Amino acid sequence: MAAGLGVLAPSSAAAGRRVHPGDSIQDAVNYARPGDTITVMPGTYYENVLITKRLTLRGYGARTVIRPPVTAVTPVAPVTPQAPGATGAPVTSGAAQAPAAKPPAKPATSDTPATSGRALACSQADTGICVMGTAEQPVVDVDIHSLTVSGFKRNGIWASYTDRLSVQRVISEKNGTWGIAQERSTRGLFRDNTARDNAESGLFIANTVDREGGATDTLGAVVRRNTLTGNRIGVTVRRVRNLSVYGNNLTGNCGGIFVVGDEGEPGAGDMTIRNNRIHENNKFCKGNSRLPDIQGVGIVLTGAEETVVRSNDIRGNVGASPLSGGILLFKSFVGATNTDNVIRDNVVRDNKPADLANQGTGTGNQFVNNRCASSVPAGMC
Repeated sequence: MAAGLGVLAPSSAAAGRRVHPGDSIQDAVNYARPGDTITVMPGTYYENVLITKRLTLRGYGARTVIRPPVTAVTPVAPVTPQAPGATGAPVTSGAAQAPAAKPPAKPATSDTPATSGRALACSQADTGICVMGTAEQPVVDVDIHSLTVSGFKRNGIWASYTDRLSVQRVISEKNGTWGIAQERSTRGLFRDNTARDNAESGLFIANTVDREGGATDTLGAVVRRNTLTGNRIGVTVRRVRNLSVYGNNLTGNCGGIFVVGDEGEPGAGDMTIRNNRIHENNKFCKGNSRLPDIQGVGIVLTGAEETVVRSNDIRGNVGASPLSGGILLFKSFVGATNTDNVIRDNVVRDNKPADLANQGTGTGNQFVNNRCASSVPAGMC
């Protein structure tokens, strides 16, 4: 029976598994042993996928598409997962989605209460791929490669309590919140992905999403060579430290890169943003209770410290929002200041109302050797 579903029986010692159209990716994940590689063949798969163990999930890029399930199940009450905050958004009642378009085979791994809770939370959150560990046992070395996740009500890919998660060459598009998102995690690698037309951030990295608190150390997370277009914000890094954002292409979003902190300790920052191309992020996004309207935003630092912004090419970001312009140090809405940041060696041209702006009462911020035409206050170019 397992062979007919496109997965290997649990007694098999093979490290490679293939999933074909009509089969369930979740079945293959359930049967996989730690370290296995699951290859998802070209086709469209209608399901949510939950990963709680070390493995590689690999497809064929734009030819392997994961979309929301088409078969609804009976509405269920809200569920609190065993891993606090694992869903990445409040769990609400309503019609949950079936984990696959066809009934899954009985998983080979034991269905512990923790795993069951996380699976239901993933389905209720309506996310394409969930990678979820716990505070006591983070999921280590998950690799998601060359897949498309499209049209989910919440997120394309969501990760919580992970270490060394790798997401590469993934297309995440038209999702209702984030394209690719991670919280409570360390040493993540996000490279060569395309995140487009997502309702919030294309790429989102945070300490936690269900409470306030000081910034956490990502231990060197990397956001590299991604293409972010048509999102509300291209890349958001919120209340985290010690990571790099470089070599990315951001255009057609409402805003390019946001570094967000608050008054918590330690402060957000201690990161490098370099060699990014940030052009014409002039889509208009209406404001909400946390942010004003967003349009024409290159890079915004708010409540950040000890961050280096260098060697970026930032052009043609034009808008009338309080956040509009090329590179902006913006006063935090909760009173946190920008301190000891270095803005240097950037090409910042044709951004309005200004190429460079330094607002608020933060101290120790430096603007050095930037090629620009206008600044607020004057004299920084």
